[in-house]
Amino acid sequence: MNWMTLPLKRYAQFSGRARPKEYWMYALFLFLCMIAISIVETILGLGNTREWAYRSGWNMAAGAHHEGGPLFGLFALGTFIPSIAVAVRRLHDTDRSAWWLLLAFLPVVGWIWLFVLMVMGGTRGPNRFGPDPVEAGEGAADARGYD
Repeated sequence: MNWMTLPLKRYAQFSGRARPKEYWMYALFLFLCMIAISIVETILGLGNTREWAYRSGWNMAAGAHHEGGPLFGLFALGTFIPSIAVAVRRLHDTDRSAWWLLLAFLPVVGWIWLFVLMVMGGTRGPNRFGPDPVEAGEGAADARGYD
C-alpha cells in the first residue's frame, strides 16, 4: 500500500526519478479508487449511469456506463498534479525530459509509445536527473512501512 501512495507523499515533486514499481502501483491505486468511487456514486445516485440491453435475432448484449459525478471530479482534481509528477519522474528515470508527455496528445501511436516508455526499465546508475532510485534505496523504507 505504501508504494501506491508514495506519489501522493511527493505531491508536486517533479524533480528526481521514479521506479517503474512506484508508477504502476500508483496507477493501480488510481484504478481501484475510481472503481470504488463509481460504485459509491451509483449507490448514492450521483453521476450518470446508463444501462443498455438489446437483442437482435440470436445476438444479445447488455452493459452499463457510468459518467463521473462530483466525487469522481474531486478525486480527479486532487490526483491530477501527483499523476503528472510521477509520470515526469518516470520519464526522468528513462533519461527523457518531461516534454515526452506531450505524446499523449497523439492518438493511438503516441499513447502506445508513451506506454512503452513507462514500461521500460530505468537507466542504471545516475543520469542527468539524479541518482538511480534502485541504488539509492528510494522508496524501500516507505515500502517496508518505516516512514
